[in-house]
Amino acid sequence: MKPDVTGSPRLDRAAEAVPPHAWFGVSAIFHYLGPSFAVLLFPVLGVLGIAWLRIATAALVFAPITRPWNTIRETDTGTRWLLIGLGACLAVMNTSFYLALDRLPMSLVAAMEFVGTIGVALYGLRTRRNLLALVMTVIGVLILIDVKWASDPLGLFWAALNATLFVGYIILGHKASEGGASRGVERLGAAMSIAFIMLMPVGFMAAAQAFGMPLVILAGMGVGICSSVIPYACDQLAMSRLPRASFALLLALLPASATIIAAIVLVQIPTLQDLLGIALVMLGIAVHRPAGI
Repeated sequence: MKPDVTGSPRLDRAAEAVPPHAWFGVSAIFHYLGPSFAVLLFPVLGVLGIAWLRIATAALVFAPITRPWNTIRETDTGTRWLLIGLGACLAVMNTSFYLALDRLPMSLVAAMEFVGTIGVALYGLRTRRNLLALVMTVIGVLILIDVKWASDPLGLFWAALNATLFVGYIILGHKASEGGASRGVERLGAAMSIAFIMLMPVGFMAAAQAFGMPLVILAGMGVGICSSVIPYACDQLAMSRLPRASFALLLALLPASATIIAAIVLVQIPTLQDLLGIALVMLGIAVHRPAGI
């Protein structure tokens, strides 16, 4: 049997000692807190630069803890493909998320992430309940989109790509966590290293322009810790104990957390129409029933 290269069964104990809903709560806060800070750095580093620095920071933090080179070398072929898939998903998802945030309000981008998850639930479990959930979510997103169909189709494309890959992240993330919290974080570290390599050609040169500005680099690294280290690690601790269906139900909290954080950090104050759309998305997520419930 392959040894635990993380050397950190404490993660398993932490996952058991703290309720999984608490881990998810921490993830829900940082899932959008980090990106809101990233938006403030777009004018200095550029979207691709901050996306690369986010992944690079996460890979740097995880490397000494998870030893990704051991994980990739010693694992079986099937798990190696899982790591490559998760790494590619993280690289493209995070980049498309930032490209969408550069053009659209965070509340809209966050709401669109969940159309795909409920659509998958409807495909996997064809019930009237899930159809109702999908209809409510789509109507909520349409209310949030409003006139942006015509005004910013490129922004909507990036948001839709991010939403599609978010489904992949949930599926692959749960697969990675099947061996427990320690194994899940170990695999997450390896996937981050793969994502870092994949983004190198497009993000490094954009970030390099800020290498002479230590405070900007430190701020970008803070974004990486808030965006990719804390929430993804907490996701693994929660996923190791929560069934995928239960985790999907908790996702109903994310549009609300995105709206609150965007209002506080970015001063993106929602209108009554926005609040109606967000409420419909949250209701749709809460109503839908994934397979296994």
